[in-house]
Amino acid sequence: MKQIERDLPVVPMSRSARRIMRLAETEQMSGFRRSHIYALMKEGAFPQAKRIGRRAVGWDSFEIEQWVAERLGVVE
Repeated sequence: MKQIERDLPVVPMSRSARRIMRLAETEQMSGFRRSHIYALMKEGAFPQAKRIGRRAVGWDSFEIEQWVAERLGVVE
């Protein structure tokens, strides 16, 4: 099988690999529970969930990590 080279974004070593996070992990990283996360999403103050299936949503781990870093005042 041939391997195809693609231009993929370079992920810094300090950050974990980009992935889809489900609600439990998003709650753990943000420190907020489901209802507050959805209220913040409605206000546009939290990354929007992405539909990943018919009845499933997830969050982009990069967006959540960036949101947390902004709240902590960490400049990247």
